[in-house]
Amino acid sequence: MAANDAVMAALEANWEMVDSALDGLDEGTLAQLPNEQCNSIAWTLWHMNRIMDIFIHTRLNGSTQVWTRDGWNQKFGMGDDPHLRGVGWTAQQVGQWNAPSRDVQLGYYEAVKEDARVVLSSLSSSQLDNRNVIGVQLGGGKVMPPYRERRSVAEALGRMIWDNIAHGGQIAYLRGYFIGMGWHS
Repeated sequence: MAANDAVMAALEANWEMVDSALDGLDEGTLAQLPNEQCNSIAWTLWHMNRIMDIFIHTRLNGSTQVWTRDGWNQKFGMGDDPHLRGVGWTAQQVGQWNAPSRDVQLGYYEAVKEDARVVLSSLSSSQLDNRNVIGVQLGGGKVMPPYRERRSVAEALGRMIWDNIAHGGQIAYLRGYFIGMGWHS
């Protein structure tokens, strides 16, 4: 058994749930806000993918994110800021965000999943124990995510998996809220 089997099992189960939740949703449903204080499915999916992309490429692998490498930032009509992920956005900013086409949203999701599978499935036990992972420095001395101490790759992965699954659940819940609970049947 590989050291990262649990990581991949958790992510694959979440992605399977998200895939089911997204199945058959039209662009209007993807972009619909349940109310002015909540995120849409499209925004949540984008944010979930940005967190994964940033973690995999910027924090873990030290490589160019899928976001800019493959031009997804342009397809989303957004800038090339490698830290742009929606954290700290106001309800007004979320409400004004223009969701791209369904194909663009799902294309970025699939590209991030593919890169995550390649990078994460290749991690060894010694790499998981590496304690040289720290949050990315942002302007004003802020660190992303909200911890400053060094963590092992395994500890940071736990945080990233939690984030991914939390957002996957939000997507599945919103699908049920808007059109029914077909995501789990």
